[in-house]
Amino acid sequence: MVTRLKCEQFYPLPAIGTVMAISRTLGETGEGDEGGQLSKDLVFTMLSNQRRRNVIHYLKQRGERVTIRELSRQVAAWENGVDVDALDYKQRKRVYTSLHQTHLPKLNDAGIVDYDRDRGTVSLDDAARELEVYMEIVPEKELPWSVYYLGLAVLSLVLVPLVWLDVFPFAGFPDVALAALVALAFVASASLQTYYSGDVRLGSAGPPPTAPSQSESGSGPPTPSAVEDAGDDS
Repeated sequence: MVTRLKCEQFYPLPAIGTVMAISRTLGETGEGDEGGQLSKDLVFTMLSNQRRRNVIHYLKQRGERVTIRELSRQVAAWENGVDVDALDYKQRKRVYTSLHQTHLPKLNDAGIVDYDRDRGTVSLDDAARELEVYMEIVPEKELPWSVYYLGLAVLSLVLVPLVWLDVFPFAGFPDVALAALVALAFVASASLQTYYSGDVRLGSAGPPPTAPSQSESGSGPPTPSAVEDAGDDS
């Protein structure tokens, strides 16, 4: 009998400043089994590629079986930073071919999607419907929220003995006031994170979360090579 546990594990992605956290019910061994569970290593391998993450994002948004045609068009639009109607033939064809020949078969073999080649349709498989992937986007030279919260917790632990021993300048500082101050600091921090980070889970509304692109930095739309890199197998 294999014991199940809920785990959340963070993985650095190839894109600089991006962290992916996978929250999934896994077996103790971390391996996939006949029960349809996905190992965390397999999930990470599949989702370390931007184009495959875009596929999961769209399928989780739709929550139903879609055609590869509409899937590839939306993925191409996200990767090129344009509306679906503004895509040209090469942009659509490049993504369609990549999904059909490489990414959808890999996701299908991993048990993440159910890809029907004959009908040209795809949907999330049962084992992947509960998969939660959180993308934490950290601009260069900035601390990730996880490190910030760790620092805040350490600071709180340092303050406790200083207040308890009445060390200057905390002499006479009420214990209740310290508890309220610590709680307020965490509440304010969580509120700021919610406000600035937005919803960065795969399957949330809007485009898929990703590292800042060239278009976001004001340097123009993504180049063809950048779009191809997003679909390169890894």
